[in-house]
Amino acid sequence: MSDRRPRQAWRRPQAEPPTSAAPEAPEERRSVVQASLYRDGRRVSSPATLAETFRQLREHPDGMAWIGLHRPTEEELHSLAAEFDLHELAVEDAMEAHQRPKLERYGETLFVVLRAARYLDAQEEVEFGELHIFLGPDFLITVRHGAAPDLSTVRRRMEKDPELLALGPEAVLYAILDAVVDGYAPVVAGVQNDIDEIETEVFGGDPAVSRRIYELSREMVEFQRATRPLVGMLHGLMAGFAKYGTDEELQRYLRDVADHVTHTSERVDGFRQALTDILTVNATLVTQQQNAEMRALAEAGFEQNEEIKKISSWAAILFAPTLVGTIYGMNFDTMPELHWAGGYPFAVVLMAVVCTSLYVVFKKKDWL
Repeated sequence: MSDRRPRQAWRRPQAEPPTSAAPEAPEERRSVVQASLYRDGRRVSSPATLAETFRQLREHPDGMAWIGLHRPTEEELHSLAAEFDLHELAVEDAMEAHQRPKLERYGETLFVVLRAARYLDAQEEVEFGELHIFLGPDFLITVRHGAAPDLSTVRRRMEKDPELLALGPEAVLYAILDAVVDGYAPVVAGVQNDIDEIETEVFGGDPAVSRRIYELSREMVEFQRATRPLVGMLHGLMAGFAKYGTDEELQRYLRDVADHVTHTSERVDGFRQALTDILTVNATLVTQQQNAEMRALAEAGFEQNEEIKKISSWAAILFAPTLVGTIYGMNFDTMPELHWAGGYPFAVVLMAVVCTSLYVVFKKKDWL
């Protein structure tokens, strides 16, 4: 960071309420969202092209260029790299999203990668965006991948405070850091609400809650990847305060942002642990429910088996007299005891003995 401007008293900007102002430019129409030149904290021009921006900055070396890009082309990034002497490794990283948050210094140029987040109420999801920042003595370039963060709000806040903007690109960087970190607060609140709802669903026996826990856990992994490296990045910036002559008020500002990041990171770690515990509890409850269902099925099967035993026992008992009666009902002259006077009493007694014997046997086996 440069000391070319005299340091002035600095105050942290107050957050503005949401406005209905239109975004800087339709994101799908062009890569250059907005390019502006500032002198002494005030905007002096808004060039329509990068070439015009370069020309005006060379004509006014005491100015500062703030260029905002959204998913720029390779030609645009190479043009910026040639004009501002950007390192090829940093330019290569800026071309692709999915970079981890990091802070790297290439000579007088600082390259910063941030992961912004916003909570979507309708979908109950967390959406992540990526922001790459090139910071030099007289320029700041932002390369945005995704909808978040809304840098137009940061630009309006800075332009309303010329004293702050006059501190140079480092003041803009800290304002962007603050906006990204402040954007984490609604996400934390939304996730906390989701976890509360999930706890209710778990103990309410909702079968779809496992999928919701899994999806939210994945989002917390991404959130953790966005916030945890930011703690080290901010401490790295703070370590260079003395070397790069950072304004004292900006130092306090950065320390405040670092405190917020640390708090957010701790909350995210707590969310991950809570979701892990909830998933364990849910698995236990599901197992208990399955065991109860299996126990109920086993009891029903046992009761059904007992009924089958009783039915089978009575069927066997009733079958015995039927068998005897059927034998003695056959019409054969040579049949034993056919003309015997005691044949009928004998058949009746035989039926009774057989039935009684079967009843005693089944009773001992607890079939009856």
